[in-house]
Amino acid sequence: FLQGKMATSEPRGPEAEETSTETSSAVTSPDQYIKHPLQNRWALWYFKNDKSKSWTENLRLIAKFDTVEDFWALYNHIQQPSKLGFGCDYCLFKDGIKPMWEDDRNKLGGRWLMTLGKQQRHNDLDRYWMETLLCLIGESFDEASDDVCGAVVNVRPKGDKISIWTGNCQNKEAIMTIGQQYKERLNVPNKALLGYQSHDDTSSKSGSTTKNMYTV
Repeated sequence: FLQGKMATSEPRGPEAEETSTETSSAVTSPDQYIKHPLQNRWALWYFKNDKSKSWTENLRLIAKFDTVEDFWALYNHIQQPSKLGFGCDYCLFKDGIKPMWEDDRNKLGGRWLMTLGKQQRHNDLDRYWMETLLCLIGESFDEASDDVCGAVVNVRPKGDKISIWTGNCQNKEAIMTIGQQYKERLNVPNKALLGYQSHDDTSSKSGSTTKNMYTV
């Protein structure tokens, strides 16, 4: 996804400078010139399961970013999911959307959920999470990317989970596009099913499994 961004943000040639001195003087910092802007501003959150604190106290905002370079600086600075303790989460959401069901932008939505086996923590977890982040910040789902709210990785003893959250569980076309392209991008075997569940069903479930609205 970098190529297109780079092509649009290359400095103009000398002939462009002759025609307009205003534009060159309007560029105040070289940073603005070099960095490659993302379509959205994103926020990375970290959840640490401390039983002595409330859920919201356990959720911490790590950083916000809106350029390719700032994403990689952050990504290379934090621990990989496979190194996190059990009960910890990372959440990457569009700026302004909190990583919780109750948020107005999430409450009518749901999530594509992938559950990983224990052995996958060492083989697949970090790679899948990085690909998930790149899908989000690179707007990899075409128009359906507008429906994406964020993504979550849950590190758990029984098996880790990665999910992509979308804003409206009735937008079947967008949801299916996201699910199919996501599965393809991660190179998940065809026989492994990904399920989409509405947050409503997940939050009100009585049993241990939530029914899937859609599968790919």
